[in-house]
Amino acid sequence: MTKSSDLPDPRFDLVLERTIEAAPALVWEAWTSRDHLMKWFVPLPWTMADVEVDVRPGGVFKFVMRSPEGEENTHLCCYLEVVTGRKLVWTNTMAPGYRPVDAGFIPFTAVITLEPAGGGTKYTARAIHKDESGRKTHADMGFHEGWGTCLDQLVELLKTGAVKKKS
Repeated sequence: MTKSSDLPDPRFDLVLERTIEAAPALVWEAWTSRDHLMKWFVPLPWTMADVEVDVRPGGVFKFVMRSPEGEENTHLCCYLEVVTGRKLVWTNTMAPGYRPVDAGFIPFTAVITLEPAGGGTKYTARAIHKDESGRKTHADMGFHEGWGTCLDQLVELLKTGAVKKKS
């Protein structure tokens, strides 16, 4: 059953949804492994300088993006909800242990859902903002282009066979 809080609000939320040809377990592994995230979770020509994950509610999700000019942007986030193989929720408004912080960047909460779809995965990334201004700023910064490019890079990584399902 879908709760009303699970439905996107077009005033505050940005959504990227696509069906991809990969099993949900592989997409999950790519989202929860430091080594895999290093390879795809930033749109080229940017690179990932570092990633730290402790995939549990209250755990750390920290990533450092490096621009082509060498400038680094650190994002310290906290996992809020983890449903193994199906759903990751994290926010940049809290540090690990649910410690409130000034996001510095656009404050938002990310909800990543993975649903079986035939032999693939219905992939949904939702960025929830506190107000319409935050949503607009994030959209204008290129949310759909950036997150779409990252998803394309994830799909390419999955096609290589480099991501294996953990036993």
